[in-house]
Amino acid sequence: MSERNHDELRASHAARAKSAAARAAAVSHYIERSEGQSEDSGAEGQNTAWKAAHAARVSAQAVAVLAESAPHPAADSRCARNAAASAAQAAQMGKLHDDSAELAVAACDAALKASQAASDAAGREHLGEDAELNARADAAEAAAVAAAERAGWMRPGQDVAEVSTGMRSPELMSMMHL
Repeated sequence: MSERNHDELRASHAARAKSAAARAAAVSHYIERSEGQSEDSGAEGQNTAWKAAHAARVSAQAVAVLAESAPHPAADSRCARNAAASAAQAAQMGKLHDDSAELAVAACDAALKASQAASDAAGREHLGEDAELNARADAAEAAAVAAAERAGWMRPGQDVAEVSTGMRSPELMSMMHL
């Protein structure tokens, strides 16, 4: 595969990873804001907020790993997959936070589909290079963003504040990049 194709694939995987990380961060901020306004969030609400924040951090770490490494379609697609998987975890917390409201369930389902599509694109057989699977993953990510917007977790065109990646141990980074 040519260097140009690697760069094009990197751009596609990076855009998908950044979008997933933005979704995860938006859900985390949504829950955090809501919990901050609630007088009785309790331990369950704090646990949901912590799990959403953790998912946003892990998603941001996947984007950081992608940005710090040389272009490689298999590794780049795994970073996008990891970001989407973490965004799906955040969406599950959003669904719990919203008491399984219809739009929250739909947004969670869309996030799970985006995660599965990213996983398929990164799969062993295609290693992030299959144009059709990458297109499906891109479409599923766009659908997940639209569903998150409908659920009120993010606003169209919203610039979501970046989430700190926290401490990044070499072991964690190598696990995410395998």
